[in-house]
Amino acid sequence: MIIRRLGQMCGSRHNGHMTERKPPGVSFESFVDKQIRDAQARGDFAALPGAGRPLSDPDTPYDDLWWVRKKMAREGLAVLPPTLALRKEAEDALAAALAAPTERLVRKIVDEINVKIRDMMFKPPPGPPLGKKPYDVEDVVRQWRKLREEN
Repeated sequence: MIIRRLGQMCGSRHNGHMTERKPPGVSFESFVDKQIRDAQARGDFAALPGAGRPLSDPDTPYDDLWWVRKKMAREGLAVLPPTLALRKEAEDALAAALAAPTERLVRKIVDEINVKIRDMMFKPPPGPPLGKKPYDVEDVVRQWRKLREEN
């Protein structure tokens, strides 16, 4: 793998031609060492991604999709199963409802999230169970009123 990558890097610097073949009578190790020294002299290793940073933990198991995970992390993306995403959305909606400025908005927020929860309860997607039931609108409104009185 390293030798193939080295060959690709060297080949890309020389108009798409691959490196020269190992001459007869020269040991493979000496030939590879020479190729590496030549590449270093040309600066082929100077601007590689991750240069100057430590290698990842060697005890970490190999992950075929490492590049997908890195790309998603760079882009700030996360993929959750639909049930977990809705569970998070429901918790956020409850917090938003309790912080809402008007009772009308509390009811609107709770009604909207309840529709999504009911849809998922009756048409469950694959993945872990939702673990949520629709909120009792009147109970949330009571909590909201109590919080408003305390402040």
